[in-house]
Amino acid sequence: MKGDPTLERIASGNGLALCAGGSWTAGFASQLEEIVADAERLTGSRSNISIDVSKVSRLDTFGAWLIERLRRSLTHGEMEAKIAGLSADYSSLVDEVRRVKAIPAAEVPTVTIAGMLDQIGRTMFGIGGTVVGLIDMLGAVLTASARMLRHPGSFRLTSTVHHLEQVGWHAVPIVILITFLIGCIISQQGIFHFRKFGADIFVVDMLGVLVLREIGVLLVAIMVAGRSGSAYTAELGSMKMREEIDALRTMGFDPIEVLILPRMLALIIALPILAFLGAMAALYGGGLVAWLYGGVDPEAFLLRLRDAISINHFIVGIVKAPVMAAVIGIVACVEGLAVQGSAESLGQHTTSSVVKGIFFVIVMDGVFAIFFASIGM
Repeated sequence: MKGDPTLERIASGNGLALCAGGSWTAGFASQLEEIVADAERLTGSRSNISIDVSKVSRLDTFGAWLIERLRRSLTHGEMEAKIAGLSADYSSLVDEVRRVKAIPAAEVPTVTIAGMLDQIGRTMFGIGGTVVGLIDMLGAVLTASARMLRHPGSFRLTSTVHHLEQVGWHAVPIVILITFLIGCIISQQGIFHFRKFGADIFVVDMLGVLVLREIGVLLVAIMVAGRSGSAYTAELGSMKMREEIDALRTMGFDPIEVLILPRMLALIIALPILAFLGAMAALYGGGLVAWLYGGVDPEAFLLRLRDAISINHFIVGIVKAPVMAAVIGIVACVEGLAVQGSAESLGQHTTSSVVKGIFFVIVMDGVFAIFFASIGM
């Protein structure tokens, strides 16, 4: 067909000239790939190779890249294949393609003891940096709190109430719904298995102790870390990207006192309330299932629940809530202030905030479990 691409080979002594002609465009992609692949096999057979493109009638970026790829494949050490006959129309296109660096083939990494130790060291360094950042933020929050106690007029009541509404009041429906369903599931599963031993009533003991000591506060804390912790990180990260935090410092305001302290206080106040409401919803859901599914009369359920639990169980659960709230808030604020000036960074730190928040909540729950077991509660 007229305009088909060609690549003739003209040998002269030790040299070789490749004469390209026709249309070197994307429309002839399959033909060009075969032509160039055949020519690339000449690698090492000649010491002096040139590529003449004076007879090329049409050239686009695809064709220019193939010519450049051919030139690179035929270049050895100090002997470089040259492109000759470029017209003024196409010289800038070929020069632009030449600036593109070749991507080296990915090497399969070899696993060595030194590499493994290096990776372990980097991981531990990252963990250490995270812990140092959290401790630094804790110190800054405590300093700002002490300063606020010395000067109560600096307390930002409006901001605290606003954040309390966001993390507390607006979270009540989802917290009650989820904990209610979890209470129903625990009760149903307990009755299903206890019934095999004729011990249906013991599901009340399991439900009361489990909800008040562990599941109630832990589940609510995880939901708050995913809901409010991510919101804190996104808000602070957006302010960091728009340089609003730098503007506050320029105006003489402390970002910890203005932005972080109200959020921390709201979280510390809201989480115990949410944990209490969640525990009540879980007990109600468990009692409802025990009545409808297990045949346990509500009056019998309440009598058994009163005998099974004590005030200590409630104290153990409720004491955890403020500490978990502080951990969630510190993690969220650290990640928010670490955001750089891109949307990708904001997304990464928001995800990291949720993951780290949930991780530290579970760790703190384990620490509390060991502590309360050691003091007999």
